[in-house]
Order: sequence, then structure tokens, then C-alpha cells
Amino acid sequence: MMGYAYLPQTDTGLHMRQRARAAIIAESANSSNRIVFLNIDTAMGDSGIRRGILAALEQEIPGVYNENNVAVVGTHQHSGVGGYLENLLPQLTSLGFVNQTYQAIVTGSVNAIVKAHNNLAPGNISVGNTTVLNANINRSPSAYLNNPAEERARYEFDQDKTLSLLRFDDTSGNAKGFLGFFAVHGTSLYEQFTYVYAQNNTLVSGDNKGMAAYLAESAAEPNSLPGQTEFVALFSQANVGDTSPNTVIHKDLVLSVKVPDSLGTDNHVHSTLQLAEDCHGRGPGFRVSDFYSNYLIGLAQYEGAQTVMNGQRTPVSGSVRSVHQFVNMANYTFALSNGTEVTTCPAALGFSFAGGTTDGPGAFDFTQGTNSSDPQNPFWNLVKGAVTPLPSAAQVACQFPKPILLNTGFADTPYPWSPSVVHIQILRVGQFVILVLPGEFTTMSGRRIREAMRAKLIADGILDNSAYVVIAGPANTYGHYIATIEEYAVQRYEGASTLFGPHTLEAYMDIYSKLTGFIADDASGSPPSAPAPPDLTKDAISLQLPVVFDAAPFGKSFGQVLSDVQSTPYSVNQTVSVQFVGANPRNNLRLEGTFLTVEQSVNNDWVVVRTDSHPSTTYQWVQTSTILGNSAVTVNWTIDDSETGTPSGSYRIQYFGDSKPLIGSISSFTGTSGVFTIA
Repeated sequence: MMGYAYLPQTDTGLHMRQRARAAIIAESANSSNRIVFLNIDTAMGDSGIRRGILAALEQEIPGVYNENNVAVVGTHQHSGVGGYLENLLPQLTSLGFVNQTYQAIVTGSVNAIVKAHNNLAPGNISVGNTTVLNANINRSPSAYLNNPAEERARYEFDQDKTLSLLRFDDTSGNAKGFLGFFAVHGTSLYEQFTYVYAQNNTLVSGDNKGMAAYLAESAAEPNSLPGQTEFVALFSQANVGDTSPNTVIHKDLVLSVKVPDSLGTDNHVHSTLQLAEDCHGRGPGFRVSDFYSNYLIGLAQYEGAQTVMNGQRTPVSGSVRSVHQFVNMANYTFALSNGTEVTTCPAALGFSFAGGTTDGPGAFDFTQGTNSSDPQNPFWNLVKGAVTPLPSAAQVACQFPKPILLNTGFADTPYPWSPSVVHIQILRVGQFVILVLPGEFTTMSGRRIREAMRAKLIADGILDNSAYVVIAGPANTYGHYIATIEEYAVQRYEGASTLFGPHTLEAYMDIYSKLTGFIADDASGSPPSAPAPPDLTKDAISLQLPVVFDAAPFGKSFGQVLSDVQSTPYSVNQTVSVQFVGANPRNNLRLEGTFLTVEQSVNNDWVVVRTDSHPSTTYQWVQTSTILGNSAVTVNWTIDDSETGTPSGSYRIQYFGDSKPLIGSISSFTGTSGVFTIA
């Protein structure tokens, strides 16, 4: 899985499917002026994913979508599949590149864009915002406090509480969907801890933004199944870097670690054990479950969106424009506002990067200071001979005061560990401007670039005082974090993870400010651009083994019920559970489909009422014998009392699987539970 950089975070099933949602906005007078905002339930955008999407779009819809007008934005959830990023560093805990994952994300993304393209119709757009409380906190307040006091005094909170939203209506005023921006990490579901209150979740999920989208879409069309609604809700990420949904801090949840006195002043060596943190954050519903916390944070964002959808908004009108360029951030030289010339640095990560945050300590399964690894990670064992080179004096000086742990900008074996060339992109819809950013901007970093760009757009005469600027990311490629220079000096996780040195934020502000003319009404031409980053997927290493074969236990068949439902009636909030003879789900990911259905008997027919995309269901797969190829699937449904209610009656659960023989072709099968009743 991708998110907590923790090898045992290997997915075993589904909580909710990861989805791709696309919004296409085009000028009515000249529809060739258009943009695509692709919001995908992944941890971040990636150059390889983007490259694959654009190539497939060119085949599907030639000559329409390109580098300029397509933005690939991750919701930054931490409970999704891994192995799709093309640089080596984020591949370490997914055992390298996983082509099946990559292809699934590209396919789903292209499907979403093609659907949006085929449904383009005249309409109207409006913008509004609201304040969302109790959905995020700042997880690095000590770093935030290092920003100038007079700057901090301008803001009520040490994280952004504003949810900005574009509402899309048809010409009759009917809402067709929205695109919202709100900053909160997708870390509502934990994978790392198995002690007090913690759940070792290994079920794939869209996390809190996926939950918010589900709530909005199901409320708009309660009789439609997830993924089949015409109403589409895009909850995009904003300046997410130092935000957290884990709004409750509990010191009693901290794993107690005794640091040997012999470590002396070098007591950061084992900070993968969370020595860098005093406490561990939990979500607001943690005493019930992390899933309930996830629901509450998603609910807060959904309710905020509803407030804007039903409240006062401002019409959006004007040109649709976009601009894109590649910039090499390893050596970008520019002048600060005081005239001093500075440069960014080749990528490097500091010690606190491996120390983690209250959202999850530790990273990449190695012990700091030794570059040794947990022996259970064969991918690290394969590449550790190419551990990043020691930094030169020039690199140390450039990255100061960051103590360099991984000098990734100089690590190219077996292929680059971190990106150097990043995607820079701006989308404009009338007076509404989206800065599409290649990384995680902290709260104050986001505020600075947002305000600077708004002022520049007005000063350059591109927009008037109605200009509305938002940020979206991590998008297009993953350039890790962007902290302010003051936060960088503190070297908490966000500062240590700011790849390109202390002037990274100022560099991005300089780069984006030079692009305003390219989104003007009369814009023409393209900005100068660095060469595109190389396609690393062709040479990527993968240690993930293929499915060898599936077999049913002796005397049983695929889909056969091993443990059936109870005979006595169930009621709301009870969990129905059934276990089947299973097969490896990697045989068929069932894109746009489902591994399970909950069905109600209606007029002697079975009607699907829940799928694996409903948060009330879970699908869990376990291999019971590797040698024999045996596995089992457990389907759970916690009977939910939704707005439409769960009516009394007769129900059944079906499981849809695909088995791979040792010789021959993969074949599908179905398992069906006994009939049960809800009173």
C-alpha cells in the first residue's frame, strides 16, 4: 500500500474502492479552450501516471487533451494501493513498481475523463466558500510558530479552515456536481499500530475525501450505486502539508521507548520508533473505530460542501486558460525580493523525514544512521548497495540547516530515487485560478503563494479584484513537501522533507509568478520548459510475485460457503458475516465492478442494494495455504440506517471471484450466502 511507508501495510481487501473523478470545463464560444481537473483517490499525482493518461487520451480522443490542459491531482489518501510511482524512493515499501496497479489507475482515470468528455453540456459555474471546523489541526505547531508573529496574527487558525467550492449547474439550474478544495491529510485510517485503540487496517479505502465524495454523491442520488451517479463530487486537496484529521491527541497511545544512555547526543538514531514525537494523534471517533473517525472527517467536508451548494455564491465567467511547463528544481537560480540571488538544491531528505509525524512515525523500514534495513524487505536489500552518495560540501551548504539523511538528488542507481524535473501548471476558469502544485505545501506556504499569485494576477491586469486563487496538490509529480524558510529552519518532518532546500517555496513563487501572462484572455505561445522527465516505468524493478495458482481445499469448490449467515433475524447496526472459498483478487480487479453484492428480495427478484464501494461493507481476502493455493474471502455488512433506511425483508450476499489454475485460463465464479432476514 502507499502512504505510511511501512512494509507490513499490505492490502488484504476493500473498505471502499479508490475512484477517479473528472471535471471538464470548456468555453461555450470556443470549446477548444478547455481544462480537465482529474481528482484521483491516490496518495499523489505522478509523472508516469500522467504520461500514461495523456498517451491513452490521445488514442481515445486525438488532439484535444495535452500537457497544458490536464491536471492529475491526488487526494492524498494513505490507505490505497502502492507501487505506481516511478521514482525509486516511494517504491521501497511496495517492493518496487507494480504494473497492475499503474495500469488500473491509468485505465480508471481515462474512463473518468472520457465519460466527462462525452457528457459535456452547456451550464453555469459559481463559486463560494465556508468555514469547516473540527476537521483538521496543525500537526507541526512548533514549526508554524517559527513563522513571523505579524504574519501569523493575520490568521485566526494555524491551519486553513476554508473550504472553497465551484458548483456546476446545467442551464436549468440543476446541480450536476462540484469541485471543492480543503486541506486535510488523508490519514484517518491507520496501518502501523496494533496497540491501544489502534486498528491495523489493511483494507483499501479512499480515506476521508473518498468518504466525503461518497456521502455527497449518495445524497444527491440515493437510489444509485456508488460510481453510477450522474452527480459527481470532487473533493480536492489544498495546502495539506502540516494538516491532520487526527484532531485528538492522546499521550497514552504512545509506544514507550527507552533510549540507551550510550546513544548520548546521537539519540535521533532510532527515531523511527517515534522518539521525535511526544504523542500520537487519533481521529475524533477513535474510541469507536478509525473507520468512524474517517466517517466524521468526511462528513465535516461533505456538510461544508452542502453549505456552499445551498448558500450564496458568485457567478464565474470569463476565459478558460491553462499553462504548463517543466522546471528542473535541482538548480533553479532566481532573485529574492531583496535582490539576493539564490538557488535551489538537488533533492535531499533530512533525518526528521524518517522520524515521521503524529500521523505516523517512521519511514522506509530502515534504522537511521546505519542505512541498515529490516531484513523482511527484499527490495531494500536489493538497492541498499546503491545507498545515496554522501553529500558534498556544496550540497551540505545548500541544504543547511537540514542534516542530510538521504542524498536522493545524487542517487540514480538503479534509477532516480527522487524527481528533479517537476510539472508546473496553472488552470484558469474566468476569475477562478487553480495553482496545480507538485507537492505538499504547508499551511503558511500555501497562504504565501496563493496571496502572492493573486496580487500578481491583479497587478499584471490579468484579473480584477474578483480574482479567486486556490491551490491543488500533490499533483502531476510528487516533489514531497514545501515548507516556509522559517519552518525549514526548525527541521520537523515537513522541513526535512522539503527536497530542494530552504528556498524551495520562494522558487515556486518565482516560477508561478512568471506564468501569469500565459493565462490572459489574449494569451499566446508557451513558456520555456526544461526537458520532460524520463520514462522510468520501462526500467523499473518489481519484486511482486505473480499469482501462481488458486485451488479450492479438498472436497470443496470456489465460492462455496465456509461460514454462513445466522438463521435468526438481524437488526440495524449488527454485522452480517459470511466466509467463502476464495481466490486471489489480483486475478481480476473488477474495475468498474464489484467483488460483492448485498441483495434484497423484491417481488421475487434479487435487487442489489450494496456493493464493495459502500462504507458499510468490507471484503477481506486471506491466503490460508501458499503451497496448496488455498484462500478464503470474508464479506461483512454492518447493516446501516441510511437516509433511505434499510427496510426489513429477506437478503443474501454474493461474492464474485476469479481463479487461476496452474495450467489454463482464469475463470470466474460466484458464491452465494444463505438467505437472512432483517427485522
